[in-house]
Amino acid sequence: MLFENARRVVIVPGYGMAVAQAQHTVRDLTNLLESRGVEVEFGVHPVAGRMPGHMNVLLAEAEIPYEQLKEMDEINPTFAQTDVVLVIGANDVVNPLARTDPKCPIAGMPILDVDKARTVVVVKRSLSPGFAGIPNPLFAADNTLMLFGDGKKALLDLIAALKE
Repeated sequence: MLFENARRVVIVPGYGMAVAQAQHTVRDLTNLLESRGVEVEFGVHPVAGRMPGHMNVLLAEAEIPYEQLKEMDEINPTFAQTDVVLVIGANDVVNPLARTDPKCPIAGMPILDVDKARTVVVVKRSLSPGFAGIPNPLFAADNTLMLFGDGKKALLDLIAALKE
């Protein structure tokens, strides 16, 4: 229902998308949402994944138009006007502790401000911490829903539900 009623969706790819090799499924979801009049953009953190530019390469491979890929400085001011953010396997790059806890290992690291969106759906295999080894309070936030499972399978299930 969240995606059926959304006017604007931002997809945030992370290492989990890469591991699941879900970039083509992300494209299929994007095409389906756009066919229903939903504006879809991608919030790409420069160090998401295992190397700088990792997400850009995977999304380019899936033929996502470059114009839809938005860097942090461009996408962050728009999250408050976003109906749904779909985070696929990202952890540290969306962790609000970077803004709020000066003692945490990622303190001061620029993050994607996904927590400011109306609803956040996080696709992850578990609640395990990211590379920094710290918990992510986003996962327990009132506006966050967790969808546990392999990134590709979760997206295929989401696509199937939208088509029903």
